[in-house]
Amino acid sequence: MPALSLDHYNIYCKDLEATVRFYERYVGLRNGDRPPFKFPGAWLYAGDKAILHLLSETGRDAHGSGAIDHIAINCSDIRGTIDQIKKDGVPFEAKKVPARPLQQVFVHDPDGVMIELNFWHEADVPELSDNMDPVSRSALADKAKVPA
Repeated sequence: MPALSLDHYNIYCKDLEATVRFYERYVGLRNGDRPPFKFPGAWLYAGDKAILHLLSETGRDAHGSGAIDHIAINCSDIRGTIDQIKKDGVPFEAKKVPARPLQQVFVHDPDGVMIELNFWHEADVPELSDNMDPVSRSALADKAKVPA
């Protein structure tokens, strides 16, 4: 049984509306159609595919495994993305991957989930810093605050 592709990932969130706004504004996903489940949530789409399922923690006892370090999403327009992030005062880190035409922007969603935005084959931006190690990621997570 070979895997074909990643279908979606699921995040429990404390503030559903703020989390939807974050993924729409900084990741470029679109809040779309979701089955009429009996619990609050949202499905966020990249094109015609719901790649992120959000579940509100409101009234829930279960949380999740908490073992995921980060989620990576291919994006476009690194300059516009960084400009929006800076305008809103959201902490971020921009990195260049060695020996690859790839730049990455790291941000944290309202629940502290690290999101890696990947930009392939785009002009280098001046905000690039050295490769981020786990200690830097931890420091970025500590200062991550997203406007509501």
